[in-house]
Amino acid sequence: MGNSVRNILALAGKELRGYFSSPIGWVILGLFSILFAWFFNAFLNMFVQQSMQAQLGGGAQPMNINMFMIRNLLGNINIILLFVVPMMTMRTYSEEKRSGTIELLLTSPLTDLQIITGKFLGVMGFYAALVAVTLVDMSLLFVYGNPEIKPIIAGYIGVFLMGGCFVAIGLFISSLTKNQIVAGVGTFMVLLLLWIINWMAEGAGPTASAILSYLSITEHFDDFAKGVIDTKHIVYYLSVITFGLFLTAKSVDSERWRG
Repeated sequence: MGNSVRNILALAGKELRGYFSSPIGWVILGLFSILFAWFFNAFLNMFVQQSMQAQLGGGAQPMNINMFMIRNLLGNINIILLFVVPMMTMRTYSEEKRSGTIELLLTSPLTDLQIITGKFLGVMGFYAALVAVTLVDMSLLFVYGNPEIKPIIAGYIGVFLMGGCFVAIGLFISSLTKNQIVAGVGTFMVLLLLWIINWMAEGAGPTASAILSYLSITEHFDDFAKGVIDTKHIVYYLSVITFGLFLTAKSVDSERWRG
C-alpha cells in the first residue's frame, strides 16, 4: 500500500513538474489569468453600476454581491476552462505515444491504476494552481466589500468537481491518439456536447428531456454557484470522473496488449 501511494505521488509530481518546465504550462496559466481578470473586471464594473443605479432609484436594500456578481463569475470560470482544460490534457498520453515513452511507462513496475491515478492527480494539481490564481482577485472583494464566504466555498467545490470531469474526459481522449491537436480538439468537442446537451431537451419528450438535462454538465453546477451543495450533483460529477478514468484504464490496457 505504501509503495503504491509513493508510486502514484511520484508520477503525479513528474506530471505536475512537466507543466511548469514547459512553455505550454506557463502559456495556459497566463491565458487563464488574463481571461479571468477580464471577466472579473467586467462583472465588477457591472455590479458597481447596478448598485449605484439602485441607490439613486431609492433602493432600500444594497445589492447582494454573491447573487449579482460572484455567481455569474464562477459560471464564467467554467466557460474559460472549457477551452483551457483540453490544452492541459492533450499531451498527457498522446505525447507519450508520439515520443515512444509510453512503452517504458507500461513496462515499468507501475500498474495501470497507479499510472492513471498519478496522471490524473498531476493534471489536477496544475488545475488547482489555475483556480488558485482566481483567489487573488476574489480576495479584493473581501478587502473592499463583505461577501458571504459559504456560497463562495460551495461554488469553488463545484468548480473543482466540474474540472475533475473535464480532466478525466481529457485523459481518455488523449489516450486514444498520438496527435496532441486531435486530442485537444476531440476533448473540446466532447466537453462542448456535455455543455449544450440540455439545449436538446427543450424539444424532446418528458423522459428524454429529463435524461438529457441530467447528462448536462452545467445543470449540476447551478446549485453550487448559488451556494447549495446537493449530494445528487456530487454523485453525478464523481460518476463522470470515475467513468472517464475507467475508459482511460481500458484504453491503456489495450495499449499494453498491443505493445
